[in-house]
Amino acid sequence: MAPLSIDPRPLNADERAVLEHILSAEFVGASQLRSELDRTEVIAVWGPDSVSVDLQVREPSEHAALPKELVSVDAHVHDPSGAYVGEILVWTDQGATLAALEFAWVTDEMPTSLPAIVDGRLSCTA
Repeated sequence: MAPLSIDPRPLNADERAVLEHILSAEFVGASQLRSELDRTEVIAVWGPDSVSVDLQVREPSEHAALPKELVSVDAHVHDPSGAYVGEILVWTDQGATLAALEFAWVTDEMPTSLPAIVDGRLSCTA
């Protein structure tokens, strides 16, 4: 299914918190991606009720120099009992700017919200 375009909007609080958490890791290009957060907009959702979104950076100033399109941070998501329920993937536009935030789940039901950061870990509360 192709993403559903929407009128560009700022990141919501949950999207920003998850991105800040993942981009707080130290990796090549992390500081450049962190500097883009205030200029990042959501431009599409991956489906009805999906929490995965396409991103666009307004006026990127300094491109990151990542070796690939996927940010190389393990962002596993666990439920309150500690069971693995998926992971958060951050995609870039050819390693240069933020391009997508994906919740890749392994459960039977699609998540209806992004995970919260609990004790420094991503935790799905539902």
